[in-house]
Amino acid sequence: MQRTDTPTSWDERSTLTTFHDYARATVIHKCEGLADEDARKAPLATSPLMTVAGVVNHLRWNEHWWFEVMFLGDEDRGPWTDEDPDAEFTVALEVPLERLLEEYEAQCARVRERIAGIDLDALSKGKESRGGHLTLRWVIGHMTEETARHNGHLDILRELIDGSTGA
Repeated sequence: MQRTDTPTSWDERSTLTTFHDYARATVIHKCEGLADEDARKAPLATSPLMTVAGVVNHLRWNEHWWFEVMFLGDEDRGPWTDEDPDAEFTVALEVPLERLLEEYEAQCARVRERIAGIDLDALSKGKESRGGHLTLRWVIGHMTEETARHNGHLDILRELIDGSTGA
């Protein structure tokens, strides 16, 4: 993924998708050079699920949930269950980081392709908790803020794990 926050044109869609793609690419950037065993470390004693691997997998499955399930109406293929609602964090501990990153990038590419021609004002097939439909604009904005928030978690995890800091 290319990592730039400057759109190729200044229309709303280009701006929104560029910011989202920048946040996505930052996830990949924050994982560069991290060993598998370090990606599975949970350095925050009160947050045993908070690992680099878990965050990457969580973001992958959030892309699926919000775009493919909630917006497009696809069947939910996520790993979570009623018994383990945080399964995307736990199953990630058994998967090499490189594969998690590849799956994340593939999921992002799939979403990018599937929503490319859809109007930003189009309404979701799924309904949010109050019963209303969401616009594609809202889903892109929500996933941008979700990804950016988790990039902050990746910053903290990397610094605690190996001292890495930076953009």
